[in-house]
Amino acid sequence: MVMGGGPMGGAWTASRSFSRDRSVVERKLARGTTKRILAYARPYRRQITIFLVTTVASAASAAAVPLLLKVLIDNGVVPGRRDVVVWSALIVAGLAVLDAGLNLIGRWMSARVGEGLIYDLRRQVFDHVQRQPIAFFTRTQTGSLVSRLNSDVVGAQQAFTGTLSQVVSNIVTLVLALGAMLVLSWQITLVVLVLVPVFLLPARYIGRRLADISRESMQLNAGMSQTMTERFNVSGALLVKIFGRYQTENDTFEQAAARVRDIGVLQALYARYFFIGLTFLASFATAVVYGIGGWLAIDGALQVGTLVALAALLTRLYGPLTALSNVQVDIMTALVSFERVFEVLDLKPLVRDAPDARPLVAGGARERSSGEPASAEPMSVEFDHVSFRYPAPDDVSLASLESVARLSGGNGSNDDVLHDVSFRVEAGQMVALVGASGAGKTTITHLVSRLYDPTSGRVSVGEHDVRTVTLESLHDVVGVVTQDAHMFHDTIRANLLYARPEADEPDVRAALDAAQISELVDSLPDGLDTVVGDRGYRLSGGEKQRLAIARLLLKSPSVVVLDEATAHLDSESEVAVQDALRTALTGRTSLVIAHRLSTIRDADVILVVEGGRIVERGTHEELVHAGGTYSDLYQTQFAPAQPTV
Repeated sequence: MVMGGGPMGGAWTASRSFSRDRSVVERKLARGTTKRILAYARPYRRQITIFLVTTVASAASAAAVPLLLKVLIDNGVVPGRRDVVVWSALIVAGLAVLDAGLNLIGRWMSARVGEGLIYDLRRQVFDHVQRQPIAFFTRTQTGSLVSRLNSDVVGAQQAFTGTLSQVVSNIVTLVLALGAMLVLSWQITLVVLVLVPVFLLPARYIGRRLADISRESMQLNAGMSQTMTERFNVSGALLVKIFGRYQTENDTFEQAAARVRDIGVLQALYARYFFIGLTFLASFATAVVYGIGGWLAIDGALQVGTLVALAALLTRLYGPLTALSNVQVDIMTALVSFERVFEVLDLKPLVRDAPDARPLVAGGARERSSGEPASAEPMSVEFDHVSFRYPAPDDVSLASLESVARLSGGNGSNDDVLHDVSFRVEAGQMVALVGASGAGKTTITHLVSRLYDPTSGRVSVGEHDVRTVTLESLHDVVGVVTQDAHMFHDTIRANLLYARPEADEPDVRAALDAAQISELVDSLPDGLDTVVGDRGYRLSGGEKQRLAIARLLLKSPSVVVLDEATAHLDSESEVAVQDALRTALTGRTSLVIAHRLSTIRDADVILVVEGGRIVERGTHEELVHAGGTYSDLYQTQFAPAQPTV
């Protein structure tokens, strides 16, 4: 546990310290950072106290050994007193046992504090990130975000278990060793201290080179990780195969890997230079001590035991002295890691429960016929003069998570994408949204499930403003199926139960039957326990959509949002999905986006969205005969095959 207890330990500690990015000490920490760090340490103050006590005691016992050697030689060996030799040797052995025990206790306490802090920080960051708006995830680099949960959290933990123990241990060791040496021979001690700058000046140069090399190494490794993440997921691998760019990818990766290799060799070489330098200094200083001390011992000005003690104390002097000369880098590195974690925790979610939010309670469940899943009573949906603009980047993201110097205002961040939208979907009705891409249809559905809040106006579900109800209850009531239904890399059963973990086997079977995918699931070798692969890529588009519908049915929501659920499907898959959707929509309020007008001809009301405004509304027949935008869309899709309505 005591770093710097000998030349090798001291070299390792000092080398790591010098290899850190020295520019970190120039960074200005946010006010209150230290106070927040101490708040995280408060639950572990008992363990930290024991940890520090064992660290100090271990350093003191290590420094006491050379003094006992002096007693053993000067008071035991030289005068021939065997009792002193025996007792001194026993005390040295006892200190060794004590030091081992202290190391074990200290390591135990260190692990409890360190792992506890990692758990606390990771849990908080993970929970906090999940509550961020979708805009946060569309802007953030996943790798950077994961790094906050791993590298920075572990770096923050080092403030208590690594940096703290090293600083305390090195200070105690340095003070005790230097004090003992001055008492034993202040002349030799001064000579030894004069040699320190001879090492520190070149060491700082090597340290700067090590820091530069380490920084470049981390950047190159991060780049390689990003490349592997993008190329090894299904979408990336498919793109590489489609374009046949194997050799290009191999060459690019080979160049990056070669640079990492070269940097690794250079880093190892400079670290070895540092180690050799410190070892050489310690050896040279030891030679000086034995040379001068031996001369004085021959003249009778110095005892032999004192000489041995000085040489032993010297090994406990240079390591701590060198490490402490650069300790501000270690401390600031740990503090900056904490600050980077706090940076994420301080990004307030734009969508969150109001202090007085109440649960949105759907009507009682109605048993459906033919063994189909139970369905909650449908609820109305209403937009009342709703306008919306997407939040500015500064409100939803961090520049450091996007790997940019600063966040820009973003395109159109000050422009409304919805303008005074008003409509009502009665309980049990089906309302379709039609319009060109970018018209604002998906944005409307996002406001229903409260992925965003309107800039002005009111969105209501079941006559309740969605901002006044709890998010959990709203998401229980509103079910969504998107055009790219996501599946976790898990079994079919696990993906279905994600909607309702407490569902039993009959519920799951009923949902599969209603989604018309039971036959497919039963045909698989592992049935419900079949793993669907990354993002569900082992399934076809139609199969994945029907599983998503089964998941929706298992959830049994009162309101269903379909965002182009049949887009990009072939005709056969579309028919199967449409049949499943027909079951899913029966007895529920539904808001459906569709580019294929054939899928929404039976809608109770069709809303035509254009430029963030509702420009037409009515039934299919009414809108076709009106001769407006909807009629033009219909004629474009069906005129060649079906010239009349």
